[in-house]
Amino acid sequence: MTEFRFERRPLTSAQPAAQPVSDIILNPPARASRTPAAPAIEAPPEVGLTIDGVPVSVPAGTTILGACRSLDIDTPTMCYADNLQPVNVCRVCVVEVTGSRVLVPACSRKVEPGMEVQTDSERVRHSRRMVLEFLGSSVDLSLAGPITPDGSIAAYAERYGADATRYGPSAPPAPAGERDTHLAGHHHAAAGEAAAATVAQPTKVDNELYVRDYSKCILCYKCVDACGEQAQNTFAIAVAGRGFDARISTEQAVPLPESACVYCGNCIGVCPTGALMFKSEYDMREAGTWDESAQVRTDTICPYCGVGCALTLHAQDDRIVKVTSPSDSSVTDGHLCIKGRFGFEFVNNRPGRQPPES
Repeated sequence: MTEFRFERRPLTSAQPAAQPVSDIILNPPARASRTPAAPAIEAPPEVGLTIDGVPVSVPAGTTILGACRSLDIDTPTMCYADNLQPVNVCRVCVVEVTGSRVLVPACSRKVEPGMEVQTDSERVRHSRRMVLEFLGSSVDLSLAGPITPDGSIAAYAERYGADATRYGPSAPPAPAGERDTHLAGHHHAAAGEAAAATVAQPTKVDNELYVRDYSKCILCYKCVDACGEQAQNTFAIAVAGRGFDARISTEQAVPLPESACVYCGNCIGVCPTGALMFKSEYDMREAGTWDESAQVRTDTICPYCGVGCALTLHAQDDRIVKVTSPSDSSVTDGHLCIKGRFGFEFVNNRPGRQPPES
């Protein structure tokens, strides 16, 4: 068996004596007088391009839409959201790029050195007009907006001369639940007089938090992305069907209370048309009492936990009518949980306050 021997050697000048633990605890080293600065981040290089004949320089990686906004060029959008990845669905933001065979979506196409962009050419105006007409002939765009349902899409339709009525009268609304039963690839010949196909159908009201009015849905996919991997990771909704029968649906088209929905309401926060809406807002609109000009917005912090989510309270007649979150918040990116978005009724039901008139 090998024998091991341990020999104690005296300390030399190259081996200073270790400081006792008691000294370290009782006399810790002095802290730095200044907070260490964050490591420097190299700014991306500038890219030069021309938009409508005006030269502009923007950081590399900027989209054409971002470059247009730096020049205050009003570019319509519907499926774009600052807090979601572009999906290139609605095609109302298309622009003309010299050398490109087709029009390109400004919301996702990155700028390139020397790129020449036209945002108001006849080709662009014609494309945007057709898109707005096709959407307007089949979908209720009365509340639609570029980011939120503020009705401003009507101004774009007027700008580009879009006339959805030229496709003829709209087909009658589908009975409740009929579109949910359509199978992909199964189509039937139109009966009776020719009419513009429509997605009109009764509003789905199956819970007390929010409603689904799919007659206003343009299939922008933003609600699916917010419910999925880009925000909530619940995957309670997806696109069912194909072609004109495509629609947003829960699994097997079950009501929301029976689905995987956790009622975070992030789908409402990104819907640009009002297809998804707070039940409180829906009821007030039905009663004719909804008035955004009379509403007061208050920025605050959610009181339910310690995360510190940013909230914007929308109040009318001394009542909170809905809650949103700024899309540029570094904490939420505009997304909330069920408590932050819907847990405000205890404020409206505070003691001593009269309930609203029915």
